[in-house]
Amino acid sequence: MCGFVGYVNQSDVASDTIVKMANRIRHRGPDDEAYFEGKGATMGFRRLSIIDLAHGKQPMYNKDQTKVLTFNGEIYNYQEVREELKALGYEFKTDVDSEVLIHGYDAWGPDLLQKLRGMFAFAIYDEAKDEVFGARDHFGIKPLYYYDDGQSFLWASEIKAFLDHPKFVKKFNKDLLAIHLSFEFIPSKETMFKNVYKVLPGHYFIHKNGQTETHEYYHFNYDHIDDTQTIDDDAAKIRKIVDDSVDAHMIADVEVGSFLSSGIDSSYVLNEAAKLKPIQSFSLGFNDSKYSELSWSTEFAKEIHQANTPLTMTGDDYFDILPTIMYYMDEPLSNPSAMQLYYLSKGTREHVKVALSGEGADEFFGGYNTYLEAKPFETYQKWVPKPIRKGLAKAVVNLPRFHGRRFLVRGAQPLSERYYRVNYVFDYHDRDVILKDSSLNRDAGAYTQHIFDDVAGKDEMTQMQYFDINTWLPYDILHKADRMSMCNSLEVRTPLVDKEVAKFAATMPIKTRIRGTETKVSLRTAAASELPERVANKEKLGFPSPIATWIKEDKYRQRIEEAFTSDVAEKFFNTDALMNILQEHVNGKSSMQKIFTIYTFILWYQVYFPEETSADTISKVHRTDIDKIKKVS
Repeated sequence: MCGFVGYVNQSDVASDTIVKMANRIRHRGPDDEAYFEGKGATMGFRRLSIIDLAHGKQPMYNKDQTKVLTFNGEIYNYQEVREELKALGYEFKTDVDSEVLIHGYDAWGPDLLQKLRGMFAFAIYDEAKDEVFGARDHFGIKPLYYYDDGQSFLWASEIKAFLDHPKFVKKFNKDLLAIHLSFEFIPSKETMFKNVYKVLPGHYFIHKNGQTETHEYYHFNYDHIDDTQTIDDDAAKIRKIVDDSVDAHMIADVEVGSFLSSGIDSSYVLNEAAKLKPIQSFSLGFNDSKYSELSWSTEFAKEIHQANTPLTMTGDDYFDILPTIMYYMDEPLSNPSAMQLYYLSKGTREHVKVALSGEGADEFFGGYNTYLEAKPFETYQKWVPKPIRKGLAKAVVNLPRFHGRRFLVRGAQPLSERYYRVNYVFDYHDRDVILKDSSLNRDAGAYTQHIFDDVAGKDEMTQMQYFDINTWLPYDILHKADRMSMCNSLEVRTPLVDKEVAKFAATMPIKTRIRGTETKVSLRTAAASELPERVANKEKLGFPSPIATWIKEDKYRQRIEEAFTSDVAEKFFNTDALMNILQEHVNGKSSMQKIFTIYTFILWYQVYFPEETSADTISKVHRTDIDKIKKVS
């Protein structure tokens, strides 16, 4: 697990620029560093040693030294691919997966990507062709960005690395503010920085002669759903697939640990890993038992005879670290669980370098409770003509006390507007109220309409899952998992976000995903034969925290009030509207996600655009040692 940076050469860029860029993301690879300077490109690398610790240094070259690789991730089937390459005459000097990538690209070019199973982002400079190739894994587990303003081309594992390049023009992409306020992330290749782009999951780029092309090599779809499958059949297949995936994800020359909550996903992963070798688990909780899962997780670890390390955090821990978290995130992300994941990763890293985690089960196997609403809406829209539904919605829209108002209003909308991940935090009207410049407001549904169009002929639950797999999973769940672990120099592996797991999940009919009000029923059935019944059937909690309660406490509310009246707030928002939202929450109307989204955006902006923020405001809002946040110039 590593981090890398690079750029196409320009004559007036100092030679130490690449070192500064790499050092900016040293947290991704504190064990080693190395650099390459060619006729057309310069590359830097930071290594976190996991496999073949004594070898595997990067940048790594092909046999005739015409191609050079930097790579972040793990290729779980690299040994099989290596055998294919040996049959073609390639010789290997190490036992690392990076050597498989450089020889594989030499042999097959972009077709190499079709052979890989793993989490990865890598860049290859081909000196003979004077072109740069960059690729990202199937689901976006590992990050890759590029900056292209038509004059300069840079690439890196994290956006912050661009800050140390003299040709990088740092500019806030204000046109995306409304999109962020809707989704809490940007569900596209765009980012909150002008001219900075994500390489999308399952995509690669080629940069040559000043032009950048992007191509898709993998696309998850539901084209092969098998309605003949039963819950028991699918449960049996899941047991085999999860067992295989966990086994593949355990490969390492260092100790592997595992995150453990009280839920089925991490418990199942830990249980399967423990069959292979003793494995230490790590759990996070709070002093308030209402929000803490420690009693559940520690009891389960004890039942399966594995060591568990409980970790705790306080409200001060939570709020003090927020500005630093926004720095490591690159872009504002207001998922409240990110802070817990930070402290969980920090505590885990004191013991191991690698940890397994349970992300992906809800998206692939149908675990979110919101999927349960698909059937009632499909029934309503099937039997009630559209004109009548629209009329009912119009009649009740201004009757907030009318029971059933929300259902009738949403029942008149297509799924692309109604699905709760769209306008997830602030809806169009809310954004109009809080934005100082209402011209920045945008139709969030239109921004992601193309995703629903991809599966327009499928049932609503399948459309919801497809949307989540293509947005929520890469841009929220996997993004925060990567950033919060890697800023602590910890590699997190996700056995349930896997090419083979996804291949099977795409065949599952609704009846094996949901039964009545029971979510991810096949996964639960599979787990029931391996786990205690109370764990296999436990209600999903997510990653709960007391933040909604903390916000009402004076010392934390004051921090938020100072942010909501800061110069950054004045720049973008109607501050009276922000204060109203905060007061509503204090008075008992739950507005936590709205508050947290605005608050984290303001902190992020203060961190990345300090030149537009008064030092006095920063010191007031952060309430922590500003030196903990590396200076952003």
